[in-house]
Amino acid sequence: MIATGQKPNTKNLGLAAVGVKMTKNGAIEVDKYSRTSVPSIWAVGDVTDRINLTPVALMEGGALAKTPFKNEPTKPDHRAVPSAVFSQPPIGQVGLTEEQAKQEYGDIDVYTANFRPLKSTLSGLPVPDWVLMKLIVCANTNKVLGLHVCGEDAPEIVQGFSVAVKSGLTKADVDVTVGIHPIAAEEFVTMRTPTQKIRTNSSSEGRKDVEAKAAARV
Repeated sequence: MIATGQKPNTKNLGLAAVGVKMTKNGAIEVDKYSRTSVPSIWAVGDVTDRINLTPVALMEGGALAKTPFKNEPTKPDHRAVPSAVFSQPPIGQVGLTEEQAKQEYGDIDVYTANFRPLKSTLSGLPVPDWVLMKLIVCANTNKVLGLHVCGEDAPEIVQGFSVAVKSGLTKADVDVTVGIHPIAAEEFVTMRTPTQKIRTNSSSEGRKDVEAKAAARV
């Protein structure tokens, strides 16, 4: 897999000449309302180098329209933004990665599953065999911090779950949800045993549960 980034194309806009502050890579610096260092100039989208996704730029633009034009100060909300990599197989995610969750929350439980969807094993259809799923939960609040999928239909699965994650989904909510059988996404509502329990105050609890990982085949 090869991935490349992008650099904001602001070099020839004359922004420095009017006093607009920019970062070293050419991104326009903005405050929480998308206003630049020049009060009459605003910026949204990839040029600000926040989250470089088209739907995010649309969200930022909507918030900007409300702030100066409707007199309704509105901050762009960059929490729990879902995204996908349209590779083969595709990858989808929403919320924090495991490393981000450890740094921000400390104590987390990680649930993983690696399996062949039942429709693949029963039908014999030539579809990608394996799916990898990960659910990251705050051990103290039971809140779902991140949800990740690699496998067929991963972006579709994540888009649906992202509404719940954005709304404060908890592991208890997931556990009482009835699954749709037989689809890959139902695996999320059947995860019961963490494959990792990471605790900041105990190195032993931070180690991977080998038996649980073996059961999850990861």
